[in-house]
This record gives sequence, C-alpha cells and structure tokens, in this order.
Amino acid sequence: MISLENIKTNLDNGVLTATINRPQSLNALNIQTIEDIRQLMTEVYDNPEVKGLILTGEGEKAFVAGADITEIATLNEMNARKFAEKGQEVFSSIENCPKPVIAAVNGFALGGGCELAMACHIRIATSNAKFGQPEVNLGVIPGYGGTQRLTQLVGKGKAFELMMTGDMISADEALSLGLVNHVVQTREELHELCNKIIGKIIAKAPLAIGMVVNCINAYFSNEDGYQTEANDFAHCTTTNDFKEGTTAFLEKRKPTFKGE
Repeated sequence: MISLENIKTNLDNGVLTATINRPQSLNALNIQTIEDIRQLMTEVYDNPEVKGLILTGEGEKAFVAGADITEIATLNEMNARKFAEKGQEVFSSIENCPKPVIAAVNGFALGGGCELAMACHIRIATSNAKFGQPEVNLGVIPGYGGTQRLTQLVGKGKAFELMMTGDMISADEALSLGLVNHVVQTREELHELCNKIIGKIIAKAPLAIGMVVNCINAYFSNEDGYQTEANDFAHCTTTNDFKEGTTAFLEKRKPTFKGE
C-alpha cells in the first residue's frame, strides 16, 4: 500500500480508509497534503484491491479545518490560479472516481475541508461537525470547486448566503440542506455507518457503480446527461456483470460480480 507524508492509510476487505494526519493544524490542507491526495487517488484508481475509499481526518476536532493560511498568504495572481487549478484537478479525481468515495466528517469541515467533503460521493458527519466556506473573511473566495459544488448541493440562494456571510452551519442544518447524507452522534458510529454503506456499494456490480458516477456527474456538466445515461446503459449490457446479475436474478441466487 502507498506510503504518504500527511495521510495514513489502512486497507481492509477492499475498503481503503485514508486519514488526513495533521492534527496539530486541524488537518489543514497544505500543498504537500494536496499532493498526497493526488497520489492517494491514483492508488484508488489503479489498485484492483481497492474497492472503495473512506476519507476522514485525524483527531476529534476536525475533518479538515481549511487550507493552510500561511501558504495562501503568499499567493499572487499568477501562482494563485495554478494553486486553484491543481486543487480543482485533484478534487475532480475524487468526484469522478468510478469507485465509491465517502467522507467521514468528524468536526470542522471548513473552506478547503468543506470543498474536499463535497467532492466525495457521500458525506456522513458526527453531530459536532461544522461546515462552511469562510473564505470571504480572508478577502478571497473558495478555489477548489466550492462555488460550484455547494451550489449544486444546497441550491443557489443558500449558497449565496453561506459564501457571502462566511457563516458556519451545524451538522443538523447541513443534513436538512442536503449537504450531508447522515448525521451520527459518535466517531465510532461514524465509521460503523461509513463501512456499512460502502460495504453495501462494493457488493454491487463495480462497472455499473462507475457508470452511476459518470451519469450523475454528467447532469452538472455541459454534456447531454440523458445521452450519457443511454450510452452507459447500453455499455452495461456488454459486460459479464450484466450477464451474471440477470442470470442470478432469474435463478434466484445472489450474484457474484467481478467487475468484468
């Protein structure tokens, strides 16, 4: 398994748990951590032993409390654009991953941390979690896709409010807005539910799961989502998993999918 500077990894029964490990800075995203996430996602894409990813933060206080302000403070127009584009590229690799990615949000998910959580397919939070895009307090805006994904998840009006005020919201409000899927009370319950959901997903046909990701993301792109759906539906019928799934249903048995 890959070794990373700021992320701890553990692979168990096909589920890779990756823990951002900078608790002294509330797991803030510095340049090295963004690079670690890039390498992590390469491993997730390329390693056939990895069936799904759970992404979380070390400690009790934060998932990721934001970007590293000491690095942001040194940016100018030229390198700021590259800074944002690299982060967007890395986070897009999460959003477009054909394997399920769940954010286990323990504590603060602010700024880049909220953007990281939103790039994941599913978000599950502890009751003490806090979400927000407070970048206007620093005289900037979200740069890792936050203006786009927050709007997609909570709607235009609420996105305007949250990004213009920089206000934090509770886990329960995030749940009511559709920003998170579930809220649990403890960190133990958080990891239990994440593993339960991802276990259910990776038991399904892997190629079909990847095509679900592709089609849902097509809704928010410039492509014709309906045509993407029709194309991917047709492609599913060429797979051995399709033959196995339909045969197993007709034979009244549990299917065994191989991602072929």
